[in-house]
Amino acid sequence: MSKMIITAQEAAEHIKDGMTLMIGGFMACGTSESIMDAIVARRTSNLTVIGNDAGLENTGIGKLISAGLVKKLIASHIGLNPLVGKLMNEGALEVVLTPQGTLAEQVRAGGAGLGGVLTPTGLGTSVQDGKEVIAVDGKEFLLEKPLRADAALLLGSVVDKEGNILYKGTTRNFNPLMATAADLVIVEAETLVETGEIEPEAVVTPGIFVDYIVIGGSV
Repeated sequence: MSKMIITAQEAAEHIKDGMTLMIGGFMACGTSESIMDAIVARRTSNLTVIGNDAGLENTGIGKLISAGLVKKLIASHIGLNPLVGKLMNEGALEVVLTPQGTLAEQVRAGGAGLGGVLTPTGLGTSVQDGKEVIAVDGKEFLLEKPLRADAALLLGSVVDKEGNILYKGTTRNFNPLMATAADLVIVEAETLVETGEIEPEAVVTPGIFVDYIVIGGSV
């Protein structure tokens, strides 16, 4: 049985006010732009977004922020989107800045059902504020708790009708991790192919993780 293929508009209907979203991409490379546009069109708001970065003002996650739909952003970098810094300083957007490797491991832990990650990164800095410090063999580590989301929005370079995903180049980034750490997973396919057309060893995200497929550019 093939995965349900839906439009970007139908995908956006699954995203409700107040949800926590994981959004793949690295400076918007590997981000599901059609789904971003559809969420903006629906004006779904009060969102918590987990992603590597804030995109640019009119690209990737930045589209949601520019539209005023995000209440909280958990990311490792916001430097290419000056609007985020402005909103953060004004108190209009809560921003949690997390070291990139830590963020990746928090998502991985969420997908694997782990209780957290121990890392020395951030000790003695503001990253440590409010977090538990655990000593292992005489060395201190921060306990970083796992991250999960209500929905993950991915971009796949090639996706078959069972939802198996191949990522080309740097579009891979956070997408495979996020596919495992959300209750609902929607992938936007740049190219949709028949089941079996992707070589098994090229599949990075197995279709078992994917609930819906959006054909890239559909509305």
